[in-house]
Amino acid sequence: MKVAKFGGTSLANAEQIKKVCNIIRADKDRRLVVVSAPGKRYKDDKKVTDLLISYAEAFLKNGVAQQEKQAVFERYQEIVQELGLSSEVGQQIEAELEEVLSNRAGLSSERFVDAVKAAGEDNSAKVVAHYLRSLGEDAHYVNPREAGMLVTDEAGNAHVLPAAYEKLKQLRDRQGIIIFPGFFGYSEAGELVTFSRGGSDITGSILAAAVKASVYENFTDVDSVYVVNPNLVENPVEIKVITYREMRELSYSGFSVFHEEALIPAYQAEIPVCIKNTNNPSAPGTMIVSEREPSANRVSGVASDSGFCSIYVSKYLMNKEIGFGRKLLQILEEEGLSYEHTPSGIDNISVILRERDLTPAKEARIVERIKTELQVDDIAVQHDLALVMIVGEGMRQSVGTSARATAALAAAEINLDMINQGSSEVSMMFGVKASDADRAVIALYQAFFVQDEVELAKQDRHMTSMMR
Repeated sequence: MKVAKFGGTSLANAEQIKKVCNIIRADKDRRLVVVSAPGKRYKDDKKVTDLLISYAEAFLKNGVAQQEKQAVFERYQEIVQELGLSSEVGQQIEAELEEVLSNRAGLSSERFVDAVKAAGEDNSAKVVAHYLRSLGEDAHYVNPREAGMLVTDEAGNAHVLPAAYEKLKQLRDRQGIIIFPGFFGYSEAGELVTFSRGGSDITGSILAAAVKASVYENFTDVDSVYVVNPNLVENPVEIKVITYREMRELSYSGFSVFHEEALIPAYQAEIPVCIKNTNNPSAPGTMIVSEREPSANRVSGVASDSGFCSIYVSKYLMNKEIGFGRKLLQILEEEGLSYEHTPSGIDNISVILRERDLTPAKEARIVERIKTELQVDDIAVQHDLALVMIVGEGMRQSVGTSARATAALAAAEINLDMINQGSSEVSMMFGVKASDADRAVIALYQAFFVQDEVELAKQDRHMTSMMR
């Protein structure tokens, strides 16, 4: 049994949905299918999820949002009509949408927003199931509540509960093709709760682990994962095989192909993941596995993400003060902040945070508390940081990776605010100004991929001449 998940671009319109259904029908093992809400049809288009969020916000503010509601209805009407489905199907989809969008009674704002957002995936699954049945397939829409997708009661940020796996395992025994909406589940009290944005990837991974799938296929709009953002580098190197650890690090660092939390269930169940292209399904794609054979290149990918800030704290003999780090992090905890990284020296420590979490009011309180409660010598907050990361299992066995990386960044005249290497030695991170992030990524790509290709070509030419 394979679990196949299709992203928003794969379901953006009727033409794309037809491709999806052809892919499903081409392999009888694809019996459990997870779908996202329809994505963008063209560059300046809006995703259905964004349309739904706009509706929810307008409705909560004004008590009415007819224009926003109509935009959602029109997307589904267009899809249903172009798929050649009956008017009864269109009416059913519209009636179910209307029920969700109008049901504000007894719901908090957070629960209402979650219910509205989930309607994108839910109705997408119903449309796909209807279309497959119109082609003669034994296809069934399955609601996550009925199936047992139990999650924590955290609006917009749900996590799967361990009890869900035993319930979801029973999907193996169902006949026909199961069409399952991604992105949401239900709390133990029966309340609808969504995962974080992009959470359909998480749904697919959970289901793959639950049913012990032979593979979890994640269909998107690229032939494979690339070692670098293709918007920055023309024709970048494709990744054929990558480990869970490497992909997790790259996803965290800004790779948009895969949700950063989505690998955890598949990783724990040792289910291989294959990222494939809906528009070119014959391409082999990128396999994500537990272990892989060593390759010539020590680095598997380069990525960056912006929106960070750092709190730098300095105090003489900090390393001798028992509990200093705990007290510092406790201040952040009490202010409701989680940290990303804590690179440190003997007399100083930096705490890296997401910029969006550090409001001006919180920043002022935290700075004052650190000064008075920890009696520090110096404290500074730096904004507009980006984290640039190189990732690769081969870094553990290689000498000189950091020297090569820093030399490349120095040659590009990029100043480093931070260097941090994880204890697993699978990744190395550099803090730079957000305005320098793209140049840093390009410099590192050139150093670890373009230069390596040139060097390998030289070696091949040398070996050929020797053989002659």
